[in-house]
Amino acid sequence: MNLDAKIEFPVIEFRSSDLERGTNGWHQLCKKVREACETFGCFEVVYDTISTEVREEMFRLMKELVEVPVERKQKNTSPLPYHGWIGPCAQVSLLYEGFGIGDVSNFDSVKDFAQLMWPEGHPRFCGTMHTMGTQLEVLHKLIWLMLIDSYGLGDDSLKMNYTMSVRMMKYMSPPPGEYETGLFAHTDKPVSTIICEDQIPGLEIEVNDGQWMKLSNLSPSSFVFMVGDPLKVCLYIWLIFKF
Repeated sequence: MNLDAKIEFPVIEFRSSDLERGTNGWHQLCKKVREACETFGCFEVVYDTISTEVREEMFRLMKELVEVPVERKQKNTSPLPYHGWIGPCAQVSLLYEGFGIGDVSNFDSVKDFAQLMWPEGHPRFCGTMHTMGTQLEVLHKLIWLMLIDSYGLGDDSLKMNYTMSVRMMKYMSPPPGEYETGLFAHTDKPVSTIICEDQIPGLEIEVNDGQWMKLSNLSPSSFVFMVGDPLKVCLYIWLIFKF
């Protein structure tokens, strides 16, 4: 992939003092978020409301999860593509493994998933995942509210009824001396996505046709917000009406 290091990827810090709707700080954040979504389709958000302790504990528990026997992993199913367990395979990637939990802010959903993976239960996993998922949902809705305000769509647009899913993914290292992409180039099918990395750089984004940028040096408090295909359509429509 052709990586262009000269392009400056947008980094937006969400300070608590700027998160009160209607203030000058809020409006400035709204403008930055909208411009980043329109130009790049994604941005790095620095958001320390989600503690590093919760993040680190979540990644420790994920290491336990990938050690679960395959016959239990296979019980993580979904009628939606790529929403259940996917093991290393040629159709997706030999270096990839992923699990999915739907409606993660609902504690029962997390508990049902944990019961499949650990029949004896795993209260620590349930508590940490539910906390992380709920806080990510708050961040997700916050970004959506900024987009709504930046386009002047009105409060009727706040009546969003959706559930948030979490996908836990592991990428294995390729054999020594070989280079292989962890996952094929793709766009996201959900409306939008928030990515939380385990301080191991690997995410690449296409910033221009054929030009790719590898994201590195993300802060311990950073997440990456990605515009999904449905939201891209909405942004395009809003831009048309704006002009």
